[in-house]
Amino acid sequence: MATYLVDALLDRATVLLQDPTHVRWPLPELVQWLNDGQLEIAATKPNAFVRNEKLQLVPGTKQTLPDDAVSLIDIVRNAGTTGDIIGNSIRLVSREILDTQIPDWHTTALANAVVKHYVYSMLDPKTFYVYPPQPATGFGYVDAIYVAAPTDATQGGTITLDSIYAPALLNYVMFRAYSKDAEYAANAEQAKAYLGMWTAQLGGKVAAETVSSPTNTNLGGYNPNIPRPK
Repeated sequence: MATYLVDALLDRATVLLQDPTHVRWPLPELVQWLNDGQLEIAATKPNAFVRNEKLQLVPGTKQTLPDDAVSLIDIVRNAGTTGDIIGNSIRLVSREILDTQIPDWHTTALANAVVKHYVYSMLDPKTFYVYPPQPATGFGYVDAIYVAAPTDATQGGTITLDSIYAPALLNYVMFRAYSKDAEYAANAEQAKAYLGMWTAQLGGKVAAETVSSPTNTNLGGYNPNIPRPK
């Protein structure tokens, strides 16, 4: 949960930069680099900022993710026509299968508010298709999981990402700060060092998540409900 204060992170950066009066590195500049760091993390680790929301569908098969969405992770289940019902699960299917077996699957003659399948391609990351198509009226809701773009952090607020990313964000801010004076050899080396720590922290986070995931069947205490690969 994002509870880490922006001002606390900026204070740490100010101490490290030895610029208590913010002459060389003004606070608005540090905040901008902090927001750049959040965007970099979201691009590198899409699960860093995920939303699980109810989406109201529109008539037809073509559906659009919310404005804050970057890409889709999954469409989990139906949520009725009011958004407060736990409905049937929804499965991902390839467009080629529907195109082959049900060539007219986009037509409204097949319309039904209950979704059975969805189609998605990363080539068009903010769009997905549902089958059957939604009716003109009485269309439904679905529970969707998607990657969202972090909102800008501001002074006096909290970082958008989970607090666990605060150390990495600090290293990114320091990297950008020392890059500002990279014509000086010492600062160039400092920038390089902080960039290395930033990269190592994100890489370590990805590795740790992979190892500790409940779907990792290489763990000694693996989830018995998930079969081991044969």
